[in-house]
Amino acid sequence: QVHMVESGGGSVQTGGSLRLSCASSERTDRDYCVGWFRQAPGKERQWVALITERGIKGYRDQVKGRFTISKDNAENTLYLEMSDLQPEDSAVYYCAAVRPRSVGLCPWESAYWGQGTQVTVSS
Repeated sequence: QVHMVESGGGSVQTGGSLRLSCASSERTDRDYCVGWFRQAPGKERQWVALITERGIKGYRDQVKGRFTISKDNAENTLYLEMSDLQPEDSAVYYCAAVRPRSVGLCPWESAYWGQGTQVTVSS
């Protein structure tokens, strides 16, 4: 069981920045896909950014160029740097970790999840 704890959410105005952190109870620098997801009220959870077990990063189109995912392996911490935030970025943000089923195949439905942190962007 991997325990994930997010922090860093808050309320900002349009164009503002936030840095989310996710501390995990175990090392996830190898053998795990890690990522950030978000869920707005009335909407399905969607992936935002991920790092595969091989270190390949991916971003959903709406956040490319504004969000940066990174991890500090020594601290077992995953980060999401968010800039130029927009009201449509408002959501509860979750971090997740999962062992890949095969190379680059991350079965997020089986992931360990954090409890989420709220991000609110006002116009």
